[in-house]
Amino acid sequence: MKLIKKNLKFPKIIYLGIFIIVIISLFLINLSTSAVEISGIEFIGQATLPKGLSFQKTEVGGLSGITYDARNDLYYAISDDRGQKANARFYTLKIDLSKGSLRNGGVVLVGVTTLLNDNSQTFTAGSSDTEGITLTKKDTVFISSEGDVGQSVNPFIKEFSLASGRVITTLPIPNKFLPNQNGQQGVRNNLAFESLTITPDNKHLFTATENALIQDGLAAKANLGSPCRILQYNLLTNQPEKEFLYQTEPVAPLLNLTGRFASGLPDLLALDNLGHLLSIERSFTGLGFAVSLFQVSLEGSDDIQDIKSLLAVDFQNIKPVKKKLLLNLRTLDVALDNIEGLTFGSKLPNGQRSLILISDDNFNSLQRTQILAFKLQIEAPIIKFLRSLIPHF
Repeated sequence: MKLIKKNLKFPKIIYLGIFIIVIISLFLINLSTSAVEISGIEFIGQATLPKGLSFQKTEVGGLSGITYDARNDLYYAISDDRGQKANARFYTLKIDLSKGSLRNGGVVLVGVTTLLNDNSQTFTAGSSDTEGITLTKKDTVFISSEGDVGQSVNPFIKEFSLASGRVITTLPIPNKFLPNQNGQQGVRNNLAFESLTITPDNKHLFTATENALIQDGLAAKANLGSPCRILQYNLLTNQPEKEFLYQTEPVAPLLNLTGRFASGLPDLLALDNLGHLLSIERSFTGLGFAVSLFQVSLEGSDDIQDIKSLLAVDFQNIKPVKKKLLLNLRTLDVALDNIEGLTFGSKLPNGQRSLILISDDNFNSLQRTQILAFKLQIEAPIIKFLRSLIPHF
C-alpha cells in the first residue's frame, strides 16, 4: 500500500507543467477572441495636398473616405464628386510614415481608378455620391453612395474591382433606409451612408446613417444629437442582419455668425471581429470644425432591425451602442478641416500601429485636403489576459 501511494506522488515539475499548459491554453483562447482596446493615441503630424491639384486629368478633391492596403502599402481614397468635375473615382496614395511622423510632401498620388456601373459604363452625373470605401482580402473595395433624395436616386453599397473599377456585387438596402414618395421615410439628403468598414476576418461589413432616418427622429441641430443607425451585413450571405442605435453627441456652436450648423457620423473603423469600432463625429460649428474620435462597442446593444420607426416605440427602452471618447481633436494645435474618413495605416518604426484621418474639401477654395496621422497604443492581449486574472495588474 505504501508503495502504491509513493508511486502516486508526482514530481512538482509535472504539476508546474500542467499549470503552464492550462495557462497557455487559456491565453490562446483569449487571444483568438480578444477585443482590441486602444489605450493611447498620439498626434504625429499632418500633410495637405495643394489646392487645385490635378492628377491624370482629374481635379483632386472631395476625399471623404480612405482605406489601407497593408500588403502593398497603399491607400485608396474615394472622391464624393457626383460627376461634376470628372467621373466617379477613387485615388491611390502613398503616405510616408517611415520616420514615425507625417510631414507635408509625405502624401503622394500614384493612381486613379474610374468606377464603372452595372452596365460597365461610367456613372452618369448625379447618379452617385460616393462617400465610404473599405478594402477586402479579394483585391476589391466596397464603396457606399449616399444617393440624392431630391433626384430620387437611392443610396447603394457596391463591391468594385481594384484593378478595373467594375461592379462585382451590390448589397441589398433594407427598405426602411430608402426614401419614399411622401418624404416620410428613409435617409435624409446628404446624411446617408458616409461610413464603411469591414471586420479583419472579412465576415462582416458595417455602415451607418450620418443622421437619423426621417422616421427615427430629428437631424442634428446645435446642442442636439441625432439617433443614427449602424447597419451590419453578413458578407458570407451578402445580406443585412442587424442594426444598432448610435446616438451622436450634442455640439455647441462657437461664435456661429453664419447661422450654419451641421453635425454627424461620417465614418467607422472595425477594430476587431467582435463588434468594437472607432467612430468619427464631425461638426461644422460656425467657427471651424469640431472633430472627435470614439471607441464604440456593440456588445449588449439592442438589435433594432425589426423596428421600422424609432418614434413609434418607447425610445428610452432601447440600449444604444456604448461609446467612449478617445480624443477631441480640438485639443490639438491644428486647424481642423472637414475630417470625414479614417483607416488604420502602416506600422511605425517602433512597431506601433498608425491611424490616418482625411478631410473632404468639398472642392471649395477656402478648404483643403488634410491628412492627419496618429500613433496608437493598443493593449497587448497578454496584458489584457493577465489583467483579467490578476486585479490591479
